[in-house]
Amino acid sequence: MFESDDLERTEEFLSRAYAAMRIGSSTPAESHARISRHASASVSVDLVQMNFEMSYEVGPLGRIGLCSMHTGFIRDHAASAPADTYGPGDVFSLAPPDEPYRGRVDRARYHVTLIAPELLAQVASAASDREPDAVRLTGHRPRCEEAARRLQGIITHLRDHVLDAPDLHDQPLVLSTAAQYLAASVLSAFPHTAPTEETARDRRDARPLTVRRAVAHIEAHADRELTVADIAAAAHVTTRALQYAFRRHLGTTPMRYLRRVRLAAAHEELLRADPGRGVTVTTVAARWGFAHPGRFAREYRAAYGRRPSHTLRA
Repeated sequence: MFESDDLERTEEFLSRAYAAMRIGSSTPAESHARISRHASASVSVDLVQMNFEMSYEVGPLGRIGLCSMHTGFIRDHAASAPADTYGPGDVFSLAPPDEPYRGRVDRARYHVTLIAPELLAQVASAASDREPDAVRLTGHRPRCEEAARRLQGIITHLRDHVLDAPDLHDQPLVLSTAAQYLAASVLSAFPHTAPTEETARDRRDARPLTVRRAVAHIEAHADRELTVADIAAAAHVTTRALQYAFRRHLGTTPMRYLRRVRLAAAHEELLRADPGRGVTVTTVAARWGFAHPGRFAREYRAAYGRRPSHTLRA
């Protein structure tokens, strides 16, 4: 948490939190700033409140930076794209990770989300020989208003119900799953450079053997952090070939299959657990990557015909 009325202190903090920057204001005596950060290893979400007009010039972030507006305006924002103005409800990309940007904040409240570039590469359907930073966003606005609203809701939920939940801080599966979901949602919302079509080699590699290798790896490592790229590497194919193989032979995706395996593991743990020793449904669900207890309960009941709490009590 940072809060200050001093423009110089605010500039120092912003330079540490984001990248080297210069800020200015026509009303330095009225320059109240408030920033709160919640973060995991690969994602951070900041809630920023600037109750004054502030100009900024920022160096390259080195990360994918997204801004989702709640109140006020950001005016004349420019990086590689022409200058644009954003208001309530807008979501936009601040700049490519290796480019500076500039603009003006006009009494605004907004979220700034920073994502490690390699996280986008991990969830993209890219060939295995692509560099981790090869995936870039090619537009500064989402494809449509609905995509912007959906992404803004995901960012708010991630901050308020995952990153801001102290009992989930020591649950790596929850944090990694949430980060991958956010990255996938960003790729769904924005135009990008990741390949999306299967190649002839991908279709050739989408064999039952690929599925067997992937399933074996998933079932042996379901208690660890896993990405599509990790599973594809274990199966010796590209992520596109892996996804194509799962659709062709199992009618699902690798990550949905992983979720089913983790749900089954949670079920087994609930069967063995002793509620008298303080075991709860929430702790078991979180240990297997399910951050939202209500959603876990719905999935569990659909799979096993009863509530997880009934299994635990039994």
